[in-house]
Amino acid sequence: MSICPKNKSSKSRRDKRRANWKMSAPTLVRCNRCGALMAPHRVCLTCGSYNKKEIIEVSTSAG
Repeated sequence: MSICPKNKSSKSRRDKRRANWKMSAPTLVRCNRCGALMAPHRVCLTCGSYNKKEIIEVSTSAG
């Protein structure tokens, strides 16, 4: 059971609470090595580098 409100909340007051529920676009940066778009502070999935160093080996074959 929830508590009943003492007074009616107006539509504007109700909608102010929901004003910050919108989605934001993901932040993307360019890779220093290959120029592909990637998430910041993550290993680039295209070339496998992070901070201008090769971290993982990326295979070129698709199968």
